[in-house]
Amino acid sequence: MTVKINGKQLTIEEVIRVCRENEKVEIAEDAKDAINRSRAYVEKKLEEKAVVYGLTTGFGKFANVAISQEETAQLQKNLIMSHTCSMGDPYPREYVRAAMLLRCNNLSCGHSGIRLSTIQTMIDMLNAGIHPIVPEKGSVGSSGDLAPLSCIALGLIGKGMVEYKGNVIPAEEAFKAEGIVPVELAAKEGLALNNGTQMMTAVGLNVLWDAIKLLKIADIACAMTGEALKAIRKAYDPKVHAIRGHEGQIVEAENLRNLLEGSENALWLHDNKVQDPYSQRCAPQIHGASRDAINYVRTVVEKEINAVTDNPLVFAEEDEVISGGNFHGQPMALAFDFLKIAISELANVSERRLERMVNPACSEGLPAFLTKHGGVNSGYMIAQYAAASMVSENKVYDHPACVDSIPTSANQEDHVSMGTTSARTAALVLDDAQKVIGIELSAAAQAIWLREEMGEGGISKLAPGTKAAYDFIRERTQPIEEDIIMLDELDKFDKIVKSGEIIDAVEKVVKLK
Repeated sequence: MTVKINGKQLTIEEVIRVCRENEKVEIAEDAKDAINRSRAYVEKKLEEKAVVYGLTTGFGKFANVAISQEETAQLQKNLIMSHTCSMGDPYPREYVRAAMLLRCNNLSCGHSGIRLSTIQTMIDMLNAGIHPIVPEKGSVGSSGDLAPLSCIALGLIGKGMVEYKGNVIPAEEAFKAEGIVPVELAAKEGLALNNGTQMMTAVGLNVLWDAIKLLKIADIACAMTGEALKAIRKAYDPKVHAIRGHEGQIVEAENLRNLLEGSENALWLHDNKVQDPYSQRCAPQIHGASRDAINYVRTVVEKEINAVTDNPLVFAEEDEVISGGNFHGQPMALAFDFLKIAISELANVSERRLERMVNPACSEGLPAFLTKHGGVNSGYMIAQYAAASMVSENKVYDHPACVDSIPTSANQEDHVSMGTTSARTAALVLDDAQKVIGIELSAAAQAIWLREEMGEGGISKLAPGTKAAYDFIRERTQPIEEDIIMLDELDKFDKIVKSGEIIDAVEKVVKLK
């Protein structure tokens, strides 16, 4: 399959296919016409010697400095080279691929004044698997992602280093291997390439995609813990959630009902207890609030991936070039800060359920720390420490980056979004949350096995949905009889969560939303 871009209809799913599955990309025919019209208008303005920001002037504080027609090409090249100020570890390749695709889609709208051949060269890079090395740090989120997008543009002009076939090599070598000719930038093209929100959006989109999967896995983990701790399913009665009305809460309650339907461990009502603690009883409310937040972020991302975010913007039909502020990352900064908080809460409540399983005062009769031979064995004691550590670490990352701003460009750019920091810290929160929920899954499977060993029928009394999850886990790892090297065990569950394959196993039995 090939993803066709025209700046208007790109989907999140298509971005994921391109950035993770290396699907090919091409420009739609209608977009080519729009791109060519926009470029022709720019050429006309240059011939007229019109004063236009970024075409015949410098940038930022230098906007009042006139640039001669002879210097325009050098101006664009200098812009890219001087702005490659990113530092630190390189972004993962899927983030760079997503940013390249989003940039090309943005430019395909026909409001950027860039040549069709320049966009096509970036698509050729993407299709050939040539990925510029883009260090993570250095963007304040206005004028968008100047530094990281400049690093991508640097590769486009055949400079800097790129990742190609698993190796990091000079861009010119990769171009030569693929028969691609580096771009000689023309007027307006440097600005078109490095003004915009595509790096933060690429990172945040990938985090969002995995967060959507994590919602289902968190539900599976919660249901398995409910089996282990003999939860009361009545708390998930649809009548309870309908009268509050929040969509996410209603969906979460339905997921938990479906996962636990038929369980003989987690009954509709128990004779010996009236209610469960909040981490189990209020899971629809807690998970549901995160679901609603994540769905909100999805709507923002769906808009942004088809938005024009460079500057100045070309409106050829109206004979206007407007210097605006679509590059400002504030809409994404707020969304990605919200996203990381929503993800963090899934981990917070997961760790609390984990604590109840390992704590003999709260575990409904399970052995302390989920080990048969406590004392000589520590079982899951320190696994809970690890989860607590990551939950607390997330509280640092959760500080909203968008509430900060620092002036740049001699105070010309006096409010910035910090949206790229929002997206980057969301990725850190996601990784911690995946690990914490993986620990809960591991502990819940151990607790269910212990119920069976204790003669309480933990495994044999599972609901079909949770049994599918338990069987999937047991195909990959066995119950822990004696202490083992726990990092190996927990790493298995981290991979289980990140692959998302447990969802497929469960959905063969019950459908999750």
